[in-house]
Formats: sequence, structure tokens, C-alpha cells
Amino acid sequence: MGQQAVGGQCSGGGRWARVLVLAASVLLPAAACAQQVLTVAAYPAVDKIVEAAIPAWKKRHPNVGIKVVSRQFADHHTAMTTALSTSFYLPDVMALEVGYVGRFAQGGGLEDLRKPPFDIGQVSSAWVPYAVAQATSRSGANVAAPADIGPGTLLWRADVLAKAGVGEAELTKSWDSYVAAGVKIKQTTGAYLLPHARDMKDILIRTGIQPGEGLYFDKDSRVLVAGPRFVRAFELAREVRRHKLDARVMVWSNEWSEGFKRGTLATQMSGAWLAGHLSNWLAPETKGLWRASQLPEGAFVAYGGTFFAIARGAPAANKALAWEFIRLLTLDREMQLAAFKSQDAFPALLSTYDDPFFEQPLPFLGGQPARSLWRDATRRIAAVTVHKQDVFASEVIDTELDKVLDQGKDIPTALADAARLLQRRATR
Repeated sequence: MGQQAVGGQCSGGGRWARVLVLAASVLLPAAACAQQVLTVAAYPAVDKIVEAAIPAWKKRHPNVGIKVVSRQFADHHTAMTTALSTSFYLPDVMALEVGYVGRFAQGGGLEDLRKPPFDIGQVSSAWVPYAVAQATSRSGANVAAPADIGPGTLLWRADVLAKAGVGEAELTKSWDSYVAAGVKIKQTTGAYLLPHARDMKDILIRTGIQPGEGLYFDKDSRVLVAGPRFVRAFELAREVRRHKLDARVMVWSNEWSEGFKRGTLATQMSGAWLAGHLSNWLAPETKGLWRASQLPEGAFVAYGGTFFAIARGAPAANKALAWEFIRLLTLDREMQLAAFKSQDAFPALLSTYDDPFFEQPLPFLGGQPARSLWRDATRRIAAVTVHKQDVFASEVIDTELDKVLDQGKDIPTALADAARLLQRRATR
């Protein structure tokens, strides 16, 4: 960055050209020779993926730098929320986790990528359909490009299940059999079925979603949380708690990771990306003890994912280049596969799915070729409509579930209370 007397935008050929450029620098402002820079705001491990793409970008645009601003997950999304609401400190490209895409999509702060110079409609068929839908607002605006996705999976400890005399089929046949297997595991080994009863709710509310529906709202902002999907989720979560099958530890807590290391957590329902986290840093010493299955009762759900977006208030002069950088990250087969191999970022790009990497055995999962399992799940996940109040709705539902689990609140009352609160917020 800064002035470049030789090379870059201010370069020339030969010794006399360099002398002329140096002489001219006395008269020209420094900006005349400044390198153009795109700022990309991201969070771990997306920041590493962005940084890894810089060499390929520099081959295309040697005079356009990439500055990565990385914050922890929650801090990043708080900063992006503030930047969009104030139009200050907006990056050229922002990474967004899927849970925040809906909120920002409906808020109007992101560029509609259907419009020139982006024209995302020309390339949207290249990505997993449900991921494209996750970044599409109720008005049809497409506000972000999918980078990676999180096909849901059930991870389980083979050693714990063997000790309990429980087979994979008992875990996956149905949700009721999953709970029954948990009772057997707890009685024979002392291990908990899952970290928190809330995990059961998180998966079940994502199953059985009908066309035109979102997780908490339909396409017309009608609240869905009092329906049978949520009733069953709350009932099974309560059943888990009644049998003391959950360790009552929260995701990303120290107790959560210790449970994986010590074998006191028998299973975890999550996105496929968790297998990589377990292998790389959460519990690498448990290599070979884990296996992966499809979710119980034939459920296929999305669990997490990363998108790249451009704010409307971002510098106009950089937007075409920002979109080109997003295309590199999301549409380049080699970039997508590199992120998959280095950061376990399951690709949203369909053209990667024939790569032999999907068939390779995973030593952490006892040699199981689980990526092909997750690829099959991806192809069966239905599109879900996003809503700007999804993050708030998640907080409301978690609060009401806690009242059911910890205070004995009646499930219909809890869901009715949640529905009333969300209906007041639905159209804001």
C-alpha cells in the first residue's frame, strides 16, 4: 500500500521513467499512486478462507489489495448491525452467518444482487438451491451469495454406544427411539445423550417445514410457533429433560468441549462442520471414536452456513470489484474445495460435488467416508424462507423452552405467549 514509484499503477519502463515518476511525486498527491483496497469483514474461520484467496486475487488484480478485518463471531455481527444502521465503517464485503442474513435482507441495508453490475440471477443455479433461498427476501431480493453450508448430521461416540449395547439403528429410526436409546445409554454408561435439551428443539423445529414457510414465520409474516412442529419439539425436549438425558451444558462452553473429550456426551446433532471442529481443536484426542449418521426419522435440515454480501452504503467505486471478489470465493471450484479441505467449510457450489475428496475416509470418524453422507443430505434439504426477525424469534423460543424445562410451564401456554410477542414484532 502507499506510493509505488516502480510497479503498480504508477510504474514505467526503464531508469529515466523511474526518475520521471520520482520527480512527479513531488507534484502529485500520494493518492495518485495509492493502491486500491477492498475491506472484507469476517469472523473465524472465514477470515482464513478470505486470506487464502488473496494470492489468486492478486493474479487477477495486482493493484487491488484485500484488507481482512476479523472479529469474533458475535462481535462481528454486532459490528455489522451497527455499521448498517449508521452507514459508518462499512466494509466492501461482509461475511454473514445464515441466521443474520434474514434480518439484514429485510432491513434494506444490503444490495439486491439481482441488479447490475451484480446480476446474481445469471449464476444462482450454480449453488445449492436451499442456500440461495436463504438469502432471498420476501420481496424476491437476493442479498448475499452462499459460500458454505451446514447439512445437519448426528455425530455419535461408537465406544459409548458399544458399551451400552445400542446400535446405530436405535438412534436413527425415530425421534422416540433416539430418546429411548438415550435412556439405555444413561443407565448403562452414565453418559448423557446430548449436551442440552434445547438441541432437540433446534433440530425438530427445522423438520417438516412446508413450501412458503420459514422457521418461525411464513411468507406473509404470520407466526408459526404455535403449530405442531413446535409442539412436538417442545414435548421431546421436555422428555429429554424428564429422563435427565441432557448434561445441561451450552454449545461452545468449556463444559461442552470437556464432555466430548471425556466421553460423557454420547451424541451431538449439528451441522457437518462440527466434525471438523472436533477433529481440529475441540477433541482431537478422540480420533476414531466418532461416527456420523443422518438425523433420526429421515430428517434433512440445514444447520448454519456462511454468505457474502455488499452493503448499499459501501463505497460505490469498489462495488464491482467487491462482487468480483465474492464470485472468486463462491463460484470458483478450486477456491471452494480449498476452503473445504482446509477449514471444513462444506461447499455451496454444486460443481464441487463430483470431487474425489467427498469419497475419502475420515480418520477422525473411524475411516467413515462421511462427506458423501452429508452430500446426500444436502440434496434433500428443502428451501426455507428467511425473515428479518428470525434471530429475535430464536431468543424468544429459547426463553419459553427454558420456562417449560426449568419451571414446568405448560407447553401450549409457552408457545402461545411466544406467538403473541412475535406477532407484535413480525412487521417491524
